[in-house]
Amino acid sequence: MAKRISNESSISDVLKEFIEVNKLQSGMDKIDVQQAWKSLMGNGVNSYTNDVILKGSTLYVSLSSAVLRQELSYGKQKIISMINEELRKDVVKDLIFR
Repeated sequence: MAKRISNESSISDVLKEFIEVNKLQSGMDKIDVQQAWKSLMGNGVNSYTNDVILKGSTLYVSLSSAVLRQELSYGKQKIISMINEELRKDVVKDLIFR
């Protein structure tokens, strides 16, 4: 049973408590990473992106262009740091292009 929250709590505090109590943080991280990918990569890369999946701390990105896959693989660490900076926490440790 969840603990009772006082009426003076802000909505953000209530939502954080709800996410914590119901162990929903990993699902929220998956959604946040997908949104961060879309906002950081822009329309050019997103048009070739088929799927963005976070499993554990590894981000799997499925691309339809082999040339783009090769180009992005050169900047893996920069992409990882950009995503983690956008999310303000270390969620992604490794990045695999498919």
